[in-house]
Amino acid sequence: MIEEHVKILKFMNEMTGRVDMNEFAEKTGIESSQIVTFMTELAEMGFLKKVGRGFVLTEKGRNVLKAAVPLPWDKRFNFYTAIDQPAGVSAGKISEFYDLIGKVDAASLEFHMGRGDFESWFQTTVADATVAEKLSEIKTADVKGEELRKALAEALKDRYSL
Repeated sequence: MIEEHVKILKFMNEMTGRVDMNEFAEKTGIESSQIVTFMTELAEMGFLKKVGRGFVLTEKGRNVLKAAVPLPWDKRFNFYTAIDQPAGVSAGKISEFYDLIGKVDAASLEFHMGRGDFESWFQTTVADATVAEKLSEIKTADVKGEELRKALAEALKDRYSL
C-alpha cells in the first residue's frame, strides 16, 4: 500500500464528522485532485465504502491501518529462542511482526508458539481476538518448522492485507 493510501486511512480513522475536500487535502498533505482517485482505489480494494456522497472506513480498512500503526515501545513483541536467550529482534507493529516471522529462526517461532506468546500478544496488546483464536488453532495443531512459519504468515496475511 502506498504512503498516500495510509495517510487517507489514518485521517479517516481520526475523523468524527464530515470534512470538505480542502480540509482533507490540508490535513493529509495530498492534493485535492488526487484524493478522490486514492479514495476510489481504496474503495475498490475494500478499505473504504461509498456511503451517499462520501466514504467510510471498512473493517478491512481498520485492520490494515492497525497493522501499520506503531505500538508503544513497551508493547513491542521481543523474539527469543529460549528463556533468557533473546533473538535480538522485536516488532513494534503488526506489519513488522509479519516481516519478522519470515526471517527469525524457526526455533524462535516454535518457542513462542509453545508458550502461547503470540496468541497472548494478539489478544492483549494488539486487541485482536480473531487472530488470537487463529493462533490458538495453529498451536493446537502442533505445527513445526517452516510449516509453522507459513501458518503464522497466512493467519496474518488476509486479516491485515499484508
